[in-house]
Amino acid sequence: MAEIARKAFAWLLAILGGYFLIAGGVLVGLGGSVYYLLAGVAMIASGALFGRGSPNGRRLYTALWLATMLWAGWEVGLDLLQLVPRIVAPTVLLVLIWLPKLWRDWKARPSTGRHASIAATFGVVGAATLGIALLQGASVRAQPGDGPQPVPQVRSAADWRDYGGTLSGQRYSGVAQITPQNVDRLELAWTQRTGDLPDRAETVEHTREYHSEATPIHVGDMLYTCTPHSFVQAIDATTGKTRWSWNEKADRTGNSYLVCRGVSYFEAPAGTPCPRRIFAPTFNARLMALDADTGRPCTGFGEGGRGYIDLRANMGVSGPANQISTSPPVVANGRLIIGERIVDNVNRNIPSGVVRAYDPISGRPVWAWDVGRSSDAIAPLPPGQVYTRGTPNVWGAMTADPANGLVYLGTGNASPDYWIGWRRPFDDRFGSAIVALEIATGKLRWVRQLVHRDMWDMDLPVGPSLFDYRLPDGRTVPALLQTTKMGQVYFLNRLTGAPITPIVERPAPQQGATPEVRVSPTQPWSVGFPSFTPPAPSETATWGATPIDQLMCRIEIQRTQGAGIYQPVGLKPIIGHPAFDGVTDWGGGAVDPVTQTFVVNTMEMPFKIWLMRRDDPRVPALMKKKEGGENARTAMLQTQYNTPYVAVVKAWIGIFGAPCSAPPWGHLTAVDLKTRQVKWREVFGTARDTGLFGTHLGVPIKTGVPNLGGAIITAGGVAFIGATTDQYLGAYDLATGKVLWKARLPAGAQATPMTYMGRDGRQYVVITAGGHGALGTRYGDYTMAFALPRQS
Repeated sequence: MAEIARKAFAWLLAILGGYFLIAGGVLVGLGGSVYYLLAGVAMIASGALFGRGSPNGRRLYTALWLATMLWAGWEVGLDLLQLVPRIVAPTVLLVLIWLPKLWRDWKARPSTGRHASIAATFGVVGAATLGIALLQGASVRAQPGDGPQPVPQVRSAADWRDYGGTLSGQRYSGVAQITPQNVDRLELAWTQRTGDLPDRAETVEHTREYHSEATPIHVGDMLYTCTPHSFVQAIDATTGKTRWSWNEKADRTGNSYLVCRGVSYFEAPAGTPCPRRIFAPTFNARLMALDADTGRPCTGFGEGGRGYIDLRANMGVSGPANQISTSPPVVANGRLIIGERIVDNVNRNIPSGVVRAYDPISGRPVWAWDVGRSSDAIAPLPPGQVYTRGTPNVWGAMTADPANGLVYLGTGNASPDYWIGWRRPFDDRFGSAIVALEIATGKLRWVRQLVHRDMWDMDLPVGPSLFDYRLPDGRTVPALLQTTKMGQVYFLNRLTGAPITPIVERPAPQQGATPEVRVSPTQPWSVGFPSFTPPAPSETATWGATPIDQLMCRIEIQRTQGAGIYQPVGLKPIIGHPAFDGVTDWGGGAVDPVTQTFVVNTMEMPFKIWLMRRDDPRVPALMKKKEGGENARTAMLQTQYNTPYVAVVKAWIGIFGAPCSAPPWGHLTAVDLKTRQVKWREVFGTARDTGLFGTHLGVPIKTGVPNLGGAIITAGGVAFIGATTDQYLGAYDLATGKVLWKARLPAGAQATPMTYMGRDGRQYVVITAGGHGALGTRYGDYTMAFALPRQS
């Protein structure tokens, strides 16, 4: 048996060596590292000698292992996560080649005991390196006491009446019962089941996208929430009992995107029928007005008094999946303002990205911001007329400053995202921008574009967080912080749009776009605030589960026309990093206005992106595969009808399912706004619920993970966040970033939590755990509340 094992192992070495020789030669031909080619030659020779029973085979491979250690250290230093694909697999082979049983029948064999000791030593070294690499996580912390001390302010009420806590989108609560000293005592107070779960088409056939992303609101002693299939529910905030439930009865056939992030609350004047209202968007392009006490539609609201507004009015041809309001409307100063997600990349001829305002009592349309007609809002169109097709839309949550009469929109792009040859002047002006409109009239107050000539789907996924910024001299500036998919955070005066911290135009890459496309020569960078933009991927920074898939990732990046932010999209693949999921997405950031602290979760998910001519003979085969499908792990065809090109988008992952970009893949960071310096930075999330080939091994490898959803901050000095693929709700010390408490959840929590004070005098923290099709987290229908134990 020893002879058979030895020869089998010799063949394994030789075959692996052949792979590295051939693939390494390709890499060298592309200008890449010569290591793999040389390692392949050495492995073939080692395998041949080992198979013949020569001790030189073992010695040669040992020399190769030592050379590999030196090469790995030279490439990535002591970055242990980077060392994993370079040294772990070679170390395993080294242990095997020194196993005594493989040498037992050799004529001139050394001491079995000595070989066992050597093999054990290599095994311990390899295991220690692997263990440290898997469990380590870089942290950055400022020294305690840095900067001026916080100035006390009046804190917010105990409610969470809007999606972001208040219309300002701070995601901050003035409730302070839970503190770093007692948060570890949090326990599950109640669980509510919505009854809304994905059907077979959404879980097995993957023909739709089912994303549970809702943040409940708290009014009085009731929570109001929504689900992907447009259930709207009222939940007793202290007991978790469902008080009423309403759901959209429309046919879901053909609707390939199912998301609801939240609802809005409105109190009408006394004597008005249905005085307490919940406004809820549905997958069927309707905006419902529901009685907050009964869940019944508010009669007298909307066209015909049927309790809803038909958002397909004046939109022209609009199929089931073409428009859906995924985020709650803004209700402020007598206006009900709503934007919509307009399907991207399927067709250039799509519904308008118009933002519309209605009377919240009658549902009568008041104004419409249609950039194809005017930079200011216009009067609502009469029946038969259509808002400008294909304009930039506003799909993320908006924020508002009622005192100053302004609403803030984060715009997306005119469709399609990836080929921009036929963009119109108003598309160019208002795409990927922060826009401030007057709430009453829709008049444009200011606009600041954050990406010029966007061809990467870098739309602004959430409205800015608004707060009053205290200058060192005691003066207060009306400010906003805008997170972006690019990882840049823009710090502006919210009344004028002027920068509080500098913004500079930097030269952008110019080569690679198709001939019809004009590329912006510069892009705006926020240089006075910490940047979360990742460095451009490089061959050295590639990753993988083993040297095999890391080598393939190295070849891929050498074959692209470029990588990193703002590399033009063309016929040759690029590695888009950041890509369309961004560094931050619709969760945005959280602002503590008292301590002037900003918390944001970020991720790194590179994608390969390229265009193909519509008449390319390979396109019909791609057409037969699944189209669209944001965040899909396989190549996605973006049809881009009515343009000369289709686009292909594919996650940049290796042949074994491991990312081609090196970890960490997620971080949670706090910034001191007084000094504009990073206060602490933690690797965010573990690989417990992800693994190669779709496995879920339950190993808490601290790699950081993709995350969707945002953080909240409480006055007690604790930040709460779910968001990650490892399905936890966590509590972090706002001062240090230390993990204070974690709760394992039964499903993915790709939603922003919220908090409030219950009628029993306890502070509750609530999270939606419903799963997310794009991130592949477990599905469920849970709304879960945590609180400190009841006092006897």
